[in-house]
Amino acid sequence: MSGLLRLAWSYLLHYRVRSLILLLCIFLTLVLPISLAILLSQFSRSIVSRASETPTVVGARGSKLDLALHSIYFSEAPESTLPYSEVEKLQDSGLATAIPIHGRFTAQGFPVVGTSLGYFSYRDLKIKTGNTLGILGDCVIGSDVAAKLDVGVGGYLLTDRGNVLDLAGEYPLKLKIVGVLESSATADDRAVFVDIKTAWVIEGLGHGHQDLAKAEDKDLLLGEDNGKLVASGAVLPYTEITENNLGSFHFHGDIAEFPVSCIVVSAPDEKSATILEGRFRNTDGNVQMIRPPIVIEQLMGLVFQVKRFFDVNALLVALATLLLLGLVVLLSVRLREREMQTMFRMGCRRGTMAWIQVTELAFVFAAALCLVAVACWTVWYFAEEIVQRCINGAF
Repeated sequence: MSGLLRLAWSYLLHYRVRSLILLLCIFLTLVLPISLAILLSQFSRSIVSRASETPTVVGARGSKLDLALHSIYFSEAPESTLPYSEVEKLQDSGLATAIPIHGRFTAQGFPVVGTSLGYFSYRDLKIKTGNTLGILGDCVIGSDVAAKLDVGVGGYLLTDRGNVLDLAGEYPLKLKIVGVLESSATADDRAVFVDIKTAWVIEGLGHGHQDLAKAEDKDLLLGEDNGKLVASGAVLPYTEITENNLGSFHFHGDIAEFPVSCIVVSAPDEKSATILEGRFRNTDGNVQMIRPPIVIEQLMGLVFQVKRFFDVNALLVALATLLLLGLVVLLSVRLREREMQTMFRMGCRRGTMAWIQVTELAFVFAAALCLVAVACWTVWYFAEEIVQRCINGAF
């Protein structure tokens, strides 16, 4: 038997290009569907787990899927918003704790999430370094934000402008980093958290002004009118909130009408959540209550339906590969006819030649399966990280 192995191995090494092509055909045929199944399984676990941690969400009427993804992954905010009065109504109902989410802006590409301190306890987020939110302009960043931007407590982040051509629009706000969260392997790692009022400042609903009485730049003043100082267009809202100018920041309008993207509802039990859901279902307003786990379950049902087509495609590719291998073996037999005649004259039996060819294929399959095992183990080991990167990039 050792002679068969040696002859088969020598033949594969002599025709190494052909052997490598066969090995790659088998490897790719197996590794792609298996890796896809591993990643899809991890994706399903990740997104379902995140959704189950957010059982109830209130938002403006529209796409339930967009609302669910925004509430759990801070994806692009829905076009319609809710007034802050809806948060107060939920809180006053005594049936649940309402956690507002304002996610319409970004800071250096990362979502800026305006919320309340209750969000951190609701998600069980721990401060790794620094402190939690204190005053306007403070922010707490996720571990991925800190790592990728190489910033930490005491540093600053500048919010991104929604439209650089809108000179009369909101001004970038310089956020002071007061805390960094421990890694949670969720979307919270890639978020910049601020107080809901800070988010409204970013949106331009609140701002501060320079103290004209102490202004040293005379270009800022146009003059006086009945003893009141008149400012010029050079007086602009502050882009940084400090202890010195904090008192000058104020909001225009009724805070109850200020926007929130959605509201995470933390009900103490299923009964309270069901009562609230019934109330929202019987209203004709521009408000809806959704169950993200149900919405995500429907999404995954669609994903797995699509996966069936990939499974059928994988089977067809595997069949094509087997046919290719059969063709290669038949052509190899024809090309090796003189070689086999020589072996027969030396006393080799026909069964021995058949075993040599089977051994050659066994070597190729064994090498391909080893590579598949290594590749799939690597995919499995990094599956969670790969899926999180894909989810963060997509949402």
